[in-house]
Amino acid sequence: MKKYKINLWSSPRNISTAMMYSFAQRADMSVVDEPLYAHYLKHTDTEALHPATSQILKSQNANGEKVVSQMIHGAHPKPHALFKQMTHHLINLEDDFLDKMKNVLLIRDPRRIIASYAKVIPNPTIQDIGVKMQAELFEKLQQRNALNAIVDTKQVLLNPEKVLRELCDKLEIPFTKKMLKWEAGARPEDGVWAPYWYSNVHSSTGFQPYVEKEVYLSSDLERLAEECAPHYELLRQYAIEA
Repeated sequence: MKKYKINLWSSPRNISTAMMYSFAQRADMSVVDEPLYAHYLKHTDTEALHPATSQILKSQNANGEKVVSQMIHGAHPKPHALFKQMTHHLINLEDDFLDKMKNVLLIRDPRRIIASYAKVIPNPTIQDIGVKMQAELFEKLQQRNALNAIVDTKQVLLNPEKVLRELCDKLEIPFTKKMLKWEAGARPEDGVWAPYWYSNVHSSTGFQPYVEKEVYLSSDLERLAEECAPHYELLRQYAIEA
């Protein structure tokens, strides 16, 4: 049996935690929550104040190279492993490990990312949002034939089973309907930052139906959304359709 290591490269304030919970329902899949968060906090120059920074640095290895080595070569309790990653965490780190793993980009409309993110961390920058970095990572993965799929949050919520079936096909693993439901509450894999970010998914038992909502941004945040928009549009055209 082939054993796969999968990176799910997400923007913040996406459904990445729900996707992690979905894959955690599989009998053949271990999941790991943002293993490069401490590495990112050690190396970033962002002025954004991340909740639980001190706890994160205590809970994780901040040496990104060692973390990557453990991701690739470390033992996991199940045949496959999915690593929920934030794209903006991929800084000050050699990225040749991407070629040794499967890679999925999880994207979302940047206006919705920004509206949600700014509720926890005010005045985010384009580096904090990660959409531009996703587009740059897309180009790199495409050139190296290391990109397996792009998944758009809206499409997942419109038709979870169809999108997950196609995603599993692209990852060369069988789909199971167990991926569509989970028990409400926290999971043992949650990072120590979960109390600040995961309240919605902890109250869920599956993917919530998509609801179109009006998004209101300040003028500064609207400019940030406009800066992110071309990068999102580039990626959206390659995403799995509902």
